Amino acid sequence: MMGRVLAADFLKLRRTMVWFLVFLGPIGVIALEAVNFGLRYDYLTKNYADDLWGGLLENIQGMTALAILLGGALLASMVAGLEHRTNAWKQLLALPVTRLSVFVSKFTLCTLLLLFSSTLLTLGSYALGGILGFGWKAPWLAMIQTSFYPMLAGLAIVALQLWLSIMMKNQAIPMTAGILGTIVGLYSFKLPDWILWKWPLLINEAGSPEWSVFASVATALLLVLLGVIHFTRKDVD
Repeated sequence: MMGRVLAADFLKLRRTMVWFLVFLGPIGVIALEAVNFGLRYDYLTKNYADDLWGGLLENIQGMTALAILLGGALLASMVAGLEHRTNAWKQLLALPVTRLSVFVSKFTLCTLLLLFSSTLLTLGSYALGGILGFGWKAPWLAMIQTSFYPMLAGLAIVALQLWLSIMMKNQAIPMTAGILGTIVGLYSFKLPDWILWKWPLLINEAGSPEWSVFASVATALLLVLLGVIHFTRKDVD
């Protein structure tokens, strides 16, 4: 049942702006860093002379965190909004599918789309580093961590935003929450480590990016569970 619901959700993405957003995130990050290094090439290469690839990935990671904070809220709203815009919730829930499968399918869909974006970001980072003259022998492990860690550390935000987006027909409310969360995330360096919007920055008192990833994944699973419980007990317009 879960597979059929997920396949149906993928089909609904045709002729929507979701795919544009999925490509825009990684392409936008790489384009901005290309401009950044292009305009300040001598300064940045001198500053990161000991580790050119490390300097590039550090800059990309900062932009990726911003893309996840805002992009996660946009993606969740767009995925849930497909049903709201067509007033299709009642027709969908009248089908022989469980509310559990519907909610989990939409979260899985968001996760798969973000994984695809992260893969594009990894390939784009490799291409950018090579074009900038940093060599084609890239630190693949660090590059994969730079692309995927912020995404995994943002899953809790995606789960929360999806919950709000499914339960509220007016998507202005979830989007406002997403924008405020992004602002909080941008200035969360000194905030407590339990703040969800701090996790994509991969900064914590433990000094371990993995801590942010594990905390986010665990919290995302809890939020999905709570979202499913709420979804099964409340009517959705």
